Order: sequence, then C-alpha cells, then structure tokens
Amino acid sequence: MKPPDSPVLKKVREWITYAEEDLAFARHGLTMAKPACRSIAFHAQQCVEKPLKAYLVYHNIDFPFTHNISRLLELADELTGWLEDLKETEELTPFATTARYPGETQRVSRKEAIRAVKIAEETSEKSVSVLLRRV
Repeated sequence: MKPPDSPVLKKVREWITYAEEDLAFARHGLTMAKPACRSIAFHAQQCVEKPLKAYLVYHNIDFPFTHNISRLLELADELTGWLEDLKETEELTPFATTARYPGETQRVSRKEAIRAVKIAEETSEKSVSVLLRRV
C-alpha cells in the first residue's frame, strides 16, 4: 500500500475528483429544459475515462495520450479483468472527440445522452470503488 500522502495517491485522487465532477455535470445537463446532449455525452465519456487512467496511474502503468476507452481497458485488464465487465463503456469513446470538435460533429440524441450517463454511473461505481479500496 502506498503512503496516504504519496504523490501517486494525490494524482489518483485528482483523476477521481475530475471524473466525479464530469458525472455531476452530465447528470445536471439532463435536467435542463433544452439539454446540450453532445456535452452531456462528452462528460459521461470523461467520467469513464478518468477513473481508468487513475487506476493505471496507481499501478504505475504508462498509457498513451488517448481517449480510447478500449485501449485503457486493455491496459487495466491485466490486473482487473474489467475488459468484459465494462465492455459497454467502449461505445462512449466517440463522444470524446466527435461531440466536441467542429467538422467531426456527431448528433447526440437525448436517448443517447441518457444512456451515456447511465453507463458512466455504473462504470464510475465499479471502477471508483475498486480504486478507493486501495487508495
């Protein structure tokens, strides 16, 4: 176990805090009269990506600059066996870029935004609880 004040644990906690903020924003977005579905989907994707990166940081596993959830799961899977459990998270990967940048615009429906948040909530619960048992 790493000491509670180690730089690694501080970094892990930052990743988790940012992920929690992304999830809070995505949830709030769904309450808007005219929800910004692309932004909601983006923040849901980020809520999944960041705990995976936190897990990799904790285990000192280098990862590329990527938003590809499949790639992050592959890297974490050697220690966790998450690949199958979190397979559905892979569908959020496109929201990391196509929902944010002009020219790659992907229309995101309210139904898709709701599904993205649901996946983010379930994944956050699984991945953060695994991390927090160790942090």
